[in-house]
Amino acid sequence: MKAFATLFAVLDATTSTAGKTAALADYFRTAPDADKVWTIALLSGRRPRRAATATELRTWAAEAAGLSPWLFEESHAVVGDLAETIALILPSSADIAGLTGLDAVIRRLIALTGQPAEARRAAILALWASLPPAERFLATKLLTGGFRMGVSQGLMTRALAQATGRAEADLAHALMGDWNPAQTAFGALVSALETGAGSRPYPFALASPLEAAAATLGDPVDWRAEWKWDGIRGQIVARPGAFALWSRGEELITDRFPEFAPLRDHLPEGTVMDGEVLAWDRASGRPLPFAALQRRIGRKTVPKALLREAPAQFLAYDLLEAGGEDLRAQPFAARREALDTLLAGLPPGLPLAASPLVTFYDWDALAVRRQTAREGGTEGLMLKRAASPYLGGRKRGDWWKWKLDPYSIDAVMLYAQAGHGRRAGLFTDFTFAVRDGEALVPVAKAYSGLTDAEFAEITAWVQRHTLERFGPVRRVPPDLVFEIAFEGIQASPRHKSGIALRFPRMLRWRRDKPVAEIDTLEALRGLLAADRGLRAPGPPRDI
Repeated sequence: MKAFATLFAVLDATTSTAGKTAALADYFRTAPDADKVWTIALLSGRRPRRAATATELRTWAAEAAGLSPWLFEESHAVVGDLAETIALILPSSADIAGLTGLDAVIRRLIALTGQPAEARRAAILALWASLPPAERFLATKLLTGGFRMGVSQGLMTRALAQATGRAEADLAHALMGDWNPAQTAFGALVSALETGAGSRPYPFALASPLEAAAATLGDPVDWRAEWKWDGIRGQIVARPGAFALWSRGEELITDRFPEFAPLRDHLPEGTVMDGEVLAWDRASGRPLPFAALQRRIGRKTVPKALLREAPAQFLAYDLLEAGGEDLRAQPFAARREALDTLLAGLPPGLPLAASPLVTFYDWDALAVRRQTAREGGTEGLMLKRAASPYLGGRKRGDWWKWKLDPYSIDAVMLYAQAGHGRRAGLFTDFTFAVRDGEALVPVAKAYSGLTDAEFAEITAWVQRHTLERFGPVRRVPPDLVFEIAFEGIQASPRHKSGIALRFPRMLRWRRDKPVAEIDTLEALRGLLAADRGLRAPGPPRDI
């Protein structure tokens, strides 16, 4: 565990990509194999199940430290992170035996699953007592389910390639799919012989935001354009004895979309497609709003009524494997032609179609076409270089997402809460409201978009102007106005305003705007009605 804690400290102390890669590569060369496997698992989002709730951890830590609950909560409010608070307040024993490594700690946590509260309490107190503060902090992070290391999976794969001598692309593929770190040996995990087997997906290729003019990309003849759909990115894998639907987050979601089961009987064996899962209005040939699909995302089983109200469609836009042959090194134009040929040979009526290409001959005409995206329920355009291979991760230059400008409103801050991690000492999480007559109605929470200097200035203002405290949350006078950007809007009975904003974030601090000039709830309702009108059923379009 000491080696893992040292690695974490190095990664947390630097923003250098080269420094992080070197530290990880050195760790992968020297750490025990079982610890390597768990480190790979943690960095690819495979965390052990929570063995205790945050409330239980607060209570047990306060008791162990001899603190009253209110004093623990005040300490937590100052520190800003539960695991760090526990690591700091618990007494350190002069005789700490420690554990052999990360694997030993995680296996102790796994063993607690399903145990009575008292048994879990005793085991967790013993675990805390066996570790020095730095390692206790990491163990508690694993307990809370909030473990993060600030390292992308791509960077981790690069470091692993340096340490093992294996090709980065082969390792990225080997680490995809459904594998259990508690039952996987390091050698088998990184073996290139294991790639491509069963239902394993390929690493997803990602696009970068297009911030410059499209004309800077060069001759339009070298590019292909598609609509950017607002759904769930996924891969359909149909191999001998295996059929699976994987999300971009490497979650197996086959059972959540039973409409796709017939594809098992019609897709040729050895087929892998990349595309988008959408809730689809089959009568109009248009996507339903993302909110319709969202109702299905968290369910393991889908009621028949919901299947009728939000049927799923898979729009494929790339063919990664055909007849068992890996096509990723071929140019996008060739892969796309092969995809169209494959889909043209399938019987009609399946919940599968090709995402249409958008024909264009010059960038100006395409820019005009892009402005119609919301009418078809899309977010903008995707631009892909015709000659580009399919490369896992975000390889800047070949794939671009050319999204529409977001919606935006001016709103006033009502509540502030401290952030976490490196922002634990700053107020960064805010609740914003718009006017409803003479009242202010909360409509969004946001925590990103400002500079550290602006967050520091707002923090000082919050500390001087706090009106009330509700645990870590502070109510402040409605004086500070911000421009809030968001990607979509939908009706929501769960919110007092009746409206939910999708992906809200702060565009800028409007120091120039008084509260009397912020937007109104009526204006948001009008935007919602207009958005619904754009998506209303109508004649099928070529999207």
